[in-house]
Amino acid sequence: MENQSNISEFILLGLSYDQNIQTFCFVLFSFCYISLLVGNLLILICIRCSPLFNQPMYYFLTHLSSIDICYTSSVTPKLIGDLLVGRKTISYDNCMLQAFAMHFFGSIEVFILTAMAFDRCIAICKPLHYTLIVNRTKCNLIALAAWAGGAVHSFPQLSMTLQLPFCGSNEIDHYFCDIFPLLKIACTDTYITGVLVVANSGTIAFVSFVVLFVSYVIILFALRNYSAEGRRKALSTCASHISVVILFFGPSVFGYLRPPITYPEDKVFALFYTIIAPMFNPLIYTLRNTEMKNAMRKVLCQRLFSKESHN
Repeated sequence: MENQSNISEFILLGLSYDQNIQTFCFVLFSFCYISLLVGNLLILICIRCSPLFNQPMYYFLTHLSSIDICYTSSVTPKLIGDLLVGRKTISYDNCMLQAFAMHFFGSIEVFILTAMAFDRCIAICKPLHYTLIVNRTKCNLIALAAWAGGAVHSFPQLSMTLQLPFCGSNEIDHYFCDIFPLLKIACTDTYITGVLVVANSGTIAFVSFVVLFVSYVIILFALRNYSAEGRRKALSTCASHISVVILFFGPSVFGYLRPPITYPEDKVFALFYTIIAPMFNPLIYTLRNTEMKNAMRKVLCQRLFSKESHN
């Protein structure tokens, strides 16, 4: 990566200077990260080892779990390690890589969540044609489009960030490298760059929100023709997805769909979409989903039976 400045590393100011708060955060975020890894890996194993993998909804859920692991792993291990040291530094190259990974995996997650809303919309509104409309080939194409969309979003962001010169302060008032905090310490006029960053992120956020909103409006209208039991089952499935969307999408919109300036609340909102939402995704999709709970029981029973047979 070409360095447009004389700075070789940045200092991350982190979440707090208080040692007791840092110790508490270390324990809390370590637990959250381990729970996230275990929960998402369990979802991946259970879906891949069951017939659920052939259903589009669970196919997209495996992508969501994989992205959650990659997305959170680009930030959380560094955050946890920094909570144990006094001086929190990150090299220029690693900072640029972290900013890129955050936007790359984060935008893919937005696209996957949007695809899952589209999938539920087709399943509820066109149940007889569902398997023809959302077949495996189209699922693969949608997943590929999500990854391509992530690249289209993140590479321009990286390119603009690499062009920023840093010649003064190297202190980033955040716990990870992100574009807005970097714009704040760049020693040049960043107005145009900030507008382009907001336009890039804003377009994705706005289009995704419109697709999500329209999908669920259509779903609600379609449910009028369902029986009470059918409505309950459909709403239970949709409620899981809506919960995940609100947890991840809400703080993300606050973080990026606004003027390119930083606020003290940014760190708190960032915790939601970098750690908390990905951690709750497995709980939301398993505790409220009978098929997932049955798949988990089946896989666990198979493993236990296999061990007893060997013994």
